[in-house]
Amino acid sequence: MKKTISTILKLYQENKKISMVTSYDYSTAKAAQEANIDMILVGDSLGMVMLGHENTINVTINEMELFTKAVSKGANESFIVSDMPFLSCGVSVSETVKNAGILIKAGAQAVKIEGANNEILKEIKALTENGIAVMGHLGFTPQYINTFGGFKVQSKTYDKTIKMLENAKKLQEAGVFAIVLEMVPCQSAKYVTQNINIPTIGIGAGVDCSGQVLVIDDMLGRYSNFTPKFAKKYANVYEIMVQAISGYKKDVLNKHFPSENHCFCLNDEELNKLNNKM
Repeated sequence: MKKTISTILKLYQENKKISMVTSYDYSTAKAAQEANIDMILVGDSLGMVMLGHENTINVTINEMELFTKAVSKGANESFIVSDMPFLSCGVSVSETVKNAGILIKAGAQAVKIEGANNEILKEIKALTENGIAVMGHLGFTPQYINTFGGFKVQSKTYDKTIKMLENAKKLQEAGVFAIVLEMVPCQSAKYVTQNINIPTIGIGAGVDCSGQVLVIDDMLGRYSNFTPKFAKKYANVYEIMVQAISGYKKDVLNKHFPSENHCFCLNDEELNKLNNKM
């Protein structure tokens, strides 16, 4: 049965933890769906783990559309959220609605937008009024990395925690169905979670959020550049890949691959004709 926004909100209402992972391709999305993950995020983190950028800033709406299509084919029964990339929102209502529509038509059931300034709030309201579900994102918001001065924990004081709660309430009022809280102290995330009426999805925000999200490449150990403190490795796929590729190279050099099991052969009659021609 296809998961919907009602599925997610029902988990929240029943006080059950919500699971979410990122995915960027057909095969990984299919595996996430088979594992019965509650939500799949087509994150603009693909700029780093799939495209090799230093951060998420260079990801375009066309790239998000392409990866969202791939994920939606692999996880056609999952609830898929797609990131609105840098400058695809926060500029004007019309541009935001247009770009969000591209991702929804590509297969997402909701879009995620970072921040809570007045323009963003206005755009979120317009999206929800036009039938597009929106997930918010507070704390460390990767698209603001140049103003933060790097990957830094946010809301580390009482005043900033109160400000984060104020923004969370503004997002809730604007119509978001959930809010990602990224790289904030666990106590701050707990305080926000307890004082709003929609789910919070934590990433580096402690266990008291309504659910958790991880970048799949961090979780699987597939992205070797670095591993954030908040990410738990459940496998070391990168090491397995290197070993497998090295084994393949060795077999090629030693003529162990391809073997007869991997080849196609002429039948005896055709082979005799060929041999007679030599």
